[in-house]
Amino acid sequence: MAKEEKTLAATVKPFPLEVNGARGEVPLWVGGVPLVIAATMGGLAAVSTRLECKSFQDLFIRLSGVEAAATWAAIELLTVKGDRTAALSTLKLKHFSACAAAFSEALSHHFDGDEGNDEAVEEAAS
Repeated sequence: MAKEEKTLAATVKPFPLEVNGARGEVPLWVGGVPLVIAATMGGLAAVSTRLECKSFQDLFIRLSGVEAAATWAAIELLTVKGDRTAALSTLKLKHFSACAAAFSEALSHHFDGDEGNDEAVEEAAS
């Protein structure tokens, strides 16, 4: 193993929360705080309402464009696991690129052409 690979392997923290990718969940580190986010329709509606978005395109642009209010709202309203309060108190501008990437990945779950995972939906509802 090359020296670079050893250094990278030593600095990568294992993600401590379970992430159900079939349900569209995405891991996100905000500083040292692990979160799992998901672009649920209820969460997206809440973010859209809070930001007064006029279209889904507007919502997508604001979430992927690392806008401060959009990032704050998304962490607060799209987090399904983890301590959102701790993440928000830790949030700094340097975390915005990771947030934007996680939001885009979560949103892409709606566009992957898959019909979804009915078992995961039923399990989450129970």
